[in-house]
Formats: sequence, structure tokens, C-alpha cells
Amino acid sequence: MPDLVDDVRREVTARRPVDERERTSIEQLLAALPALAAPFDEHADPVHLTASAIVIGRRGVILHRHKRLAMWLQPGGHIDPGETPWDAARREAWEETGLQVEFGPLGTQLVHVDVHAGPRGHTHLDLRYLLLAGDEEPRPPEGESQDVRWFDWDEAISMSDDGLRGALVALRPEGTTP
Repeated sequence: MPDLVDDVRREVTARRPVDERERTSIEQLLAALPALAAPFDEHADPVHLTASAIVIGRRGVILHRHKRLAMWLQPGGHIDPGETPWDAARREAWEETGLQVEFGPLGTQLVHVDVHAGPRGHTHLDLRYLLLAGDEEPRPPEGESQDVRWFDWDEAISMSDDGLRGALVALRPEGTTP
């Protein structure tokens, strides 16, 4: 696991923040990481790494309405034991949308970092990876939020929270309305 922590540290250190929020999040994550005995374990410390997927495709961006938070967010969640953050992002995207998603031509690509409050007084150090989907309609399984859909870029950006907005603006394909 130390190698994976080093990989994450290198990946986060290499990020060029898209805005001031991400810059602060990167600083917070890098400051917290050395103090975490088990940074991928949600039960080891109230501060822990999580993983999200920013799922895009020809139709735009996939968001789901979080059941507890009642907000439109990217798919994501906790990292399972033995799982890498990028594999957790892919698994969470599939679990929450029912869509087959794949990494892009550049492979696993960390595209955003956000530190935010989680439930039960936890702090999530969220690593966000780019994943691609085809044109299919989302089919979330029972037990997951059924409110999952494609949004065009403008709509996704306008309704996203401060923690996601900068990432979507930076990822918006050329030729779409700024």
C-alpha cells in the first residue's frame, strides 16, 4: 500500500489546479496524507481518500441526484480494500449509473481533486478520474439513486456545486458553448 500512497501523492502533486478551490484542496490533501495510517480506509480515520468519476461522452456529462444530499453530483464513493482509487472511480460509476465506462486514450487520468465534508463528520479527500461512456441511457440498479441522466455541458456546469464546477469548465470540449 505504501507504493499506492506514493503514486497518489505524485499524481496529486503533478496536478495543475483548475481554480483556487482545487489549489486549496490539493494543499489540504497533501498536508493530510502523511498523517493517515490507512488513507484508503473510511473506518480508520474520519479523514480519508475517496474516488469519483467524471463521466463524459458525446451526449455531455452524466450526473446523479445523490439520495442523501439531494444534489446533482458525479458518481463516486469510498475505496474498497485492495482497490486503487481509479478502479474505485470506475466501479462507483458502473454501480451508480449502470453504464459501462472506460478510461480514455490516456489511461487513468486524474482530472480533479476536491476536499469536502462527508457524512458523519468525515472529510473526503476526493480524487476524480475521467471516464468515457457511450450513448446509452443510464440504468442504475435497485438501491441506487434512480435519478441519473445525461446533461449537456452548459446545464451540468450551471447546476454543479462549487467543488465540481471548475473541473467541468476545464474539461468542456472545444466547440461547446463557453
